Amino acid sequence: MTGKERIRTVLEHKEADRIAVDFGTTPVTGIHCKVVEALRAHYGLDQHPVYVHEPGQMLGYIEDDLAEALGTDTAGCFGPKNSIGVWQEDWIEYRMPWGQVVMLPAKMVDSFTEKDGGLYSYPEGDKSLPPSCHMPERCYFFDSIERQQGEIDDDNLNVEDNLQEYGEIDDKTLQYWKTVTDRAAKTGRAVVAGFGGMALGDVARIISPAIREPRGIRSVAEWYMSTVCRPDYIKEMFDRQSDIAIRNLEKIWATVGDNVDVVYVCGADFGTQTSQFLSVDTLYDLYVPYYRKMNDWIHQHTSWKSFKHCCGAIYPLIGGLIDAGFDILNPVQIAAKDMDPQRLKDEFGDRITFWGGGVDTQKTLPFGTPAEVREEVMRLCDIFGRGGGFVYNTVHNIQANVPVENVVALMETLKEIRA
Repeated sequence: MTGKERIRTVLEHKEADRIAVDFGTTPVTGIHCKVVEALRAHYGLDQHPVYVHEPGQMLGYIEDDLAEALGTDTAGCFGPKNSIGVWQEDWIEYRMPWGQVVMLPAKMVDSFTEKDGGLYSYPEGDKSLPPSCHMPERCYFFDSIERQQGEIDDDNLNVEDNLQEYGEIDDKTLQYWKTVTDRAAKTGRAVVAGFGGMALGDVARIISPAIREPRGIRSVAEWYMSTVCRPDYIKEMFDRQSDIAIRNLEKIWATVGDNVDVVYVCGADFGTQTSQFLSVDTLYDLYVPYYRKMNDWIHQHTSWKSFKHCCGAIYPLIGGLIDAGFDILNPVQIAAKDMDPQRLKDEFGDRITFWGGGVDTQKTLPFGTPAEVREEVMRLCDIFGRGGGFVYNTVHNIQANVPVENVVALMETLKEIRA
C-alpha cells in the first residue's frame, strides 16, 4: 500500500497492511525544530538549518528524506502565512536563544526584539504595532500576548469585530494551495491540509497574534465567560464565520480537488487535565450546529475527511463531536481523566478515527526510559490499531527537550510493529 492508500483504508475503519503513521503534517502532530535537527543527525541525513513552519510552537518542517526515515504516511500542506501573519517566503537563518540556527521568514526575523533575555515578535512583522508574541528567557516556543482593546461594552458589541480573520480567500492564496497540494500529492502519501478559516472558538484564534489591531472579544477569560453570558453573540459569530468558511471551501475544492485527503478543521480545546471547559449541553447548543454545517458541506461536496483537535479530558464530549460530523479526533490525551484507551476504542472506535494517542507526551516520552517508551507504544498500537480507525501519532507535538533516545525508541518500535 502507498501512504495515501493506507490512510484512506484506516479512515474507513478497516485494517491496512500495517499501522498508519503521521509525523509533522499539522500544528498539533508536529515535532519541535530542536528534535527535528537531532533526528536528522541520528538518521545520517543532510545537516542544514531546519525550516520552522509554525513559529508559535517552533515546529520543524519534516522534509521528504526525514519523512521516509520515519515512515510517515502523510504529507502536510500548511498555510501561506505563519502564526503571526507573515508570508512563508524569503527564508533566512536565525540563531534561536538556545543556540540552534533555524530558517524563518526574513520579515519575521527583522522584526524580532530582544528584551530581558526574551524575544518578542509582531503581527505581520510590523514593529510599529505592539508585540503579539513573547518567548520568555530559557523557553522554546512563543506565548501569545492578549491585546484586548479595553473593557467590553456589551451594548456596543459588534460581531464584525470577531470576523477580522475570517475573510474571503483571494486568487493568490488559491494559487498557493494549488501549488503546494500538487507537490504533496506527488509524494504518494496522504495529503493533510490546513486551509484555515474554520477554527470556531479556538482561543489561539481569539487572541489572534496575526491581527494588527484585534477588536471584539480577544481575551481568553472573556471568551470562556461569553459562552455562558453572551451565547447569542457567539451563535451569530459562528454562523457568519461558518458561512465564510463554506464559500472559501467551495473555491478551494474547485482548485485542489482530491489532491487533499484530510482537512484540518479546528483546534479548539474543550478539556482540561481533569474536566471540561464546557458542558455537553453547551457543546450541542453553541458548537455542534456550526461544526455540522461545515462538515456536512465537506462530506456532501468533497472526498475529504475532517480533522478535529481537542485536548484534555473530553470523554463526555466525544459523542457530540461525532454528531458534529468529525471523522478524526486528535490528540487523544490518554493521561487525562476518563481517557482510558481501551474504553475509548470500545465505545467510539467504529465511529471516529483516533489520530494520536500513541504515547503519553506529559510523562512517558519526556521523562521515561527508552524501554518504557517501547512498552507503551506497543500497548497502545495494539489497542487502537485493531480494526482500523487509528493513525499513529504522539499525544500532541513532540517538545524541545524530549531525550532523542526516547524519540528514537518510539520510531524503532513503530518500525518493529510495522515490519
